[in-house]
Amino acid sequence: MIENKTTAVVIPAYNEEKLLAETLAGIPSFVDRVFVVDDASKDSTVEQARACAAKDPRIRVIVQERNRGAGAAVITGYKAALEEKFDIVCVMNADNQMDPEELREIALPVVRDEVDYTKANRLFTGEAWQLIPHYRYLGNAMLSLLTKIASGYWHIADSQAGYTAINRRMLELLDLDNIYPRYGYPNDMLVHLNVWSARVRDVQSRPIYGIGEKSGIRLRSVVPRISWLLMKGFFWRMGHRYVIRDFHPLVFFYMAGFFSFLIGLALGSYSVGRHFSDHPPTAGLAILVALMMTFSVLFTLFAMWFDMETNKDLK
Repeated sequence: MIENKTTAVVIPAYNEEKLLAETLAGIPSFVDRVFVVDDASKDSTVEQARACAAKDPRIRVIVQERNRGAGAAVITGYKAALEEKFDIVCVMNADNQMDPEELREIALPVVRDEVDYTKANRLFTGEAWQLIPHYRYLGNAMLSLLTKIASGYWHIADSQAGYTAINRRMLELLDLDNIYPRYGYPNDMLVHLNVWSARVRDVQSRPIYGIGEKSGIRLRSVVPRISWLLMKGFFWRMGHRYVIRDFHPLVFFYMAGFFSFLIGLALGSYSVGRHFSDHPPTAGLAILVALMMTFSVLFTLFAMWFDMETNKDLK
């Protein structure tokens, strides 16, 4: 327990036979329960987990019959923790890339009800660029920017970090079955949290790489897929947060920016077509294209500013 709050840790695992035992050995003593959720591993991950459970009664092994993704494994762990009514539920990866010494700092703001959800931020430290592979750092930075726009948590960075803590009240409010089931679930989690006006905070974390882990992430496929997920999440959040649950005029600003862009794009394409067909566009048409694009930028920036102001206290 931490300050009289029961605490569980969810560890999603897929083909982690090499590092799982070391990860479990480092779990701090204040943790009351450890849910190891095997995502249909093809190696001896389950055997390793059960061997550790035989030595540590806190460990409960949950085996999924088919591979459903990291997000689905975390959700399975969340549901198990809700069934056992834990106050605080944390998530750690099974690859030993998350320092267990930081778990208390990750959990404490949630334990003390300062926020509803905390997540690690490996980009706080100046060592991040040196320690994180550059292609992953840049991919993370791009997805973090898109996640700010999609989720409304403009103060949050390192969107891909899965080292988190959440309180039971917020877990009970979330529609867990609609959280994205694969890599990208931390981004989608933030979108869903914002709809419920959850207070979210970053906690500084030390990046750990080069300890024998082997990432299955391929940025060429992951970045486009998560970008599409975030675009859908953005429109879903706009509808649920600012139309269904409450109304805010920023929706009109976003709509005006979007339609101004479409009109400007259509008129610009028409102007280019006329130019190449030896019928140069008129000065009035060129000015109209410039105005539409200017309006698009201004309306969108105003909408973002309203969104920032609305969510500035959720930290």
